[in-house]
Amino acid sequence: MGFWATFNATFITILFAEMGDKTQLATLLMSAESQAPWIVFTGAAIALIATSLIGCLLGWWLAKRVSPKTMDLAAATILLVVSVLLLSDVVQL
Repeated sequence: MGFWATFNATFITILFAEMGDKTQLATLLMSAESQAPWIVFTGAAIALIATSLIGCLLGWWLAKRVSPKTMDLAAATILLVVSVLLLSDVVQL
C-alpha cells in the first residue's frame, strides 16, 4: 500500500473506532467540569499520541518476530475469549 492509502485507511479506521467511545465521553465530561477545553484537549491528544506510539512500536516489534498467520490466530483467539467473557457476563444478569 502507498503512503496515502495507508494514511487514509488508518485515519478512517481510528476516527470511527474512537467515535463515541469512553475516551471521548471522558474528555467531554472533563472539559465541561474544568471549563478549560484547550487544556483537556492537549492532555487527551498527548495521551492518544502516546498510546498510538506504543501500539505502533509493539506492532512493528511483533511483525518482525511473529508470522502473520500466528498474529491472525492470536487476534482471533483473544477476540473469541473476550466475546465469551462478555456473553457470560450478560447471561448472568
